[in-house]
Amino acid sequence: MGKRTPLYDVHIAEHARMVDFGGYDLPLHYGSQIEEHHAVRRSAGVFDVSHMGVVDLEGEAAHALLARLLANDIDRLKTPGKALYSCMLNEQGNVIDDLIAYRLSDRGYRLVVNASTRDKDLAWMRAHAPPGLELRERTDLAILAVQGPKARELAVRLLPESGRNQVLALPPFCAMQAGDWFVARTGYTGEDGFELMLPAQDAARTWRELRAQGVAAAGLGARDTLRLEAGMNLYGNDMDESHHPLESGLAWTVAFDALPGQLPREFIGRRALEVLRGRPHAQFVGLVLEDRGILRAHQAVETSAGRGEITSGGFAPTLNRSIALARLPAGAASPVQVDIRGRACKARIVSPPFARHGRVRVPV
Repeated sequence: MGKRTPLYDVHIAEHARMVDFGGYDLPLHYGSQIEEHHAVRRSAGVFDVSHMGVVDLEGEAAHALLARLLANDIDRLKTPGKALYSCMLNEQGNVIDDLIAYRLSDRGYRLVVNASTRDKDLAWMRAHAPPGLELRERTDLAILAVQGPKARELAVRLLPESGRNQVLALPPFCAMQAGDWFVARTGYTGEDGFELMLPAQDAARTWRELRAQGVAAAGLGARDTLRLEAGMNLYGNDMDESHHPLESGLAWTVAFDALPGQLPREFIGRRALEVLRGRPHAQFVGLVLEDRGILRAHQAVETSAGRGEITSGGFAPTLNRSIALARLPAGAASPVQVDIRGRACKARIVSPPFARHGRVRVPV
C-alpha cells in the first residue's frame, strides 16, 4: 500500500482505478481515460495532484539560494504572485528536478516539486541553504488542478462573490492568495485553468463541489496524454540526472544572460552547460507516426544521422494519432523509422506542442 492523498476515499467512492505513482496510490482513470482527456480539452476536468511537494522558503537568503539553485533567473519574478518554471541542476548540468517557483514576498518563495524527487530535492536545497533560512514542507496542503476552457469560470464559483473578479483577472503563470486558497493560473495540460493549493481538510469538500459544478474527474492517464500533446516534459522520461536541459527541449529555461543592469549568475551547472552548448548535442523533437502502431518510451528511432530514442509516447486522443517526444542525433530529419516490436514504422519530425487550447498545432 502506498501513501494516500487527502482525496483517497473520494477516488474510491468514484470507482477510480488506483495505481502506484511516485509512491502514492492515485487514480489512473474513473472509467474512460479518453473521455476524461476530451473533457479537459473541451470543458473542464479536475486532477488530484496532492502528491506533488510544496516547499516554502522564508528568509533574507531565500532569493540568493534560488539564484544559485535554479537554471532560470529568479529575478524574473519582479512582484509577489509571479511564477517561474525552471530546472534544478547538478554540477554536471543534468536535471535533478523541474519545478515551479512562486514569489510570495520580498523574502518568501514557494516551490512545487515532483513527488518522486521530493526527498532528494529537499536534501539538495538543505545542503546549500545558509543558516537562518527556513525551508518548510507544506504537508498540510492539498493541490487540485482544475483545467480546461471552462475551468476558471467554474472554479471561481466556489469562492465568495466579492473575490471572484480578482481571481479571474490573474494573468497566466501568476498566483494569489484567495482566502484559504492559493490560486495559481498554471497547469500541465496545455489548457487554461487553476491549480488550487488549499488546506488538506478542505480537499474532499472542494472536489465534490467542483464535481457538482460539472467539472469532470480526471486521472493520471488523461494527465499524461494531455501533457504529451502539449509537448510538456515528464521528469524521469524526458529528462533526468543523465540528461541536461539543452538536449531535453528546455534550453529556454536556462538563463545564461543576465537581466539588464545585473551581473551573470553562477548557478549550479552553468559551467558544464556553457561547455555543452558549444558542442553538437542531441535535438529534442516531436514525432507523428504515419504507420499503424503506438509509439512508446524507449523505442529506438533510426535516422539519417544515427540512432535516437523515444522518451515519451502514446496515443493522442485530440489528434487521433500516435505521437511521441524523442531525443535524436543532431541533424536528424524526416522521415525516420521507429522500431515497434521489430517492425520499422515511418514517422515524421514535428515541433511540439501537438495540441494546446483545444486546437491541433501540427499537420496530421
